[in-house]
Amino acid sequence: MKPIQTLFLLALSLFCFNSVFAQYGNGYYNNGYGGGYGRGGGMGMDRSMMAGPQSTPSKPKEVPVEETAAQIVEQMKPEVNLDELQAIAIQNVLADSMREQGVLLKNESSSQDEKIEQIKALRESTNKKINAFLNPDQVAKYTAFMENFKEIKKTKNKKKKDKDSKSNKEVKENPDTKDQ
Repeated sequence: MKPIQTLFLLALSLFCFNSVFAQYGNGYYNNGYGGGYGRGGGMGMDRSMMAGPQSTPSKPKEVPVEETAAQIVEQMKPEVNLDELQAIAIQNVLADSMREQGVLLKNESSSQDEKIEQIKALRESTNKKINAFLNPDQVAKYTAFMENFKEIKKTKNKKKKDKDSKSNKEVKENPDTKDQ
């Protein structure tokens, strides 16, 4: 009985030993986990792969100025009673203005104060161009729309800032590790 047990144990250990080396590829010819050198040429995972997909913080996608101008004009149409020709002309003026504003903001040779002054001048020029397409009744409605539009924009920015500050406060108040 003793030799049969020894033979059985030897066969079992040989089988297990063989399957382990078959799984790992014995480190030859870049087979198996790790491949011996570098980042691991085999099918296994190294530490950089275990961290999950690498996400680089990317800036948000820029919405084309034509699309933004179209959205503004769509909001403006019913309130200012624009016809289609006026809507197209004003959309083109707004798109051009937004492009110029983007160029002014990206200009690194200007100081912050210079940029603010340039943007104010651009806004006045844009308003003059838009007013040229409107009749006197529409000019008053346009002025009221722009005041309302500024207020909506301010409240959206304020809500966004409040939301960001609340989430930052919650993170600070609820740290992951607490001293006990």
